[in-house]
Amino acid sequence: MQYVAVLRAVNVGGTGKLPMKDLKTLCVDAGFHDIETYIASGNVVFGADGSDTEVRQALEIRLEAYAGKPVGVLVRSATDMRSLLEANPYANAPGNQVGVVFCEAAPDLAGMKGRADEDITLGDGVIYIWFRNGMGRSRLKLEAMTTGTMRNINTVAKLVEMVEAKAG
Repeated sequence: MQYVAVLRAVNVGGTGKLPMKDLKTLCVDAGFHDIETYIASGNVVFGADGSDTEVRQALEIRLEAYAGKPVGVLVRSATDMRSLLEANPYANAPGNQVGVVFCEAAPDLAGMKGRADEDITLGDGVIYIWFRNGMGRSRLKLEAMTTGTMRNINTVAKLVEMVEAKAG
């Protein structure tokens, strides 16, 4: 089965340094195949046997051994990635203004602070956010943003393209 993994807090703001070649090696060690990373922020596409949970756990164990601390990993199948891309409620908004928060648990808006003009929609395992004035200007905080990880919809679309190319 083909998967996408998005890692939390990797190579952002000087925290969690993880060269992508090392991430590839960790994936090989976990028994994954057809591994390809995308930009240096913890995005990896690969093939693997096992369930989403088994794949996530295999990668988490290796990342914790590498980093000396837990690293958040969220795994989605190729089908799940396609579905969440197609469910984007802000398809007409600029891709760099739409964030997708990948959630570990059912998404919710707990702990919301700093909301201004952002449009927010709960999805299946994700939260879609349209940052009308850009992500960099937003002061929005959600608990899901501290336990999950966000990618803009352009990155999500590229990951879908990559994982589907591997799936054939």
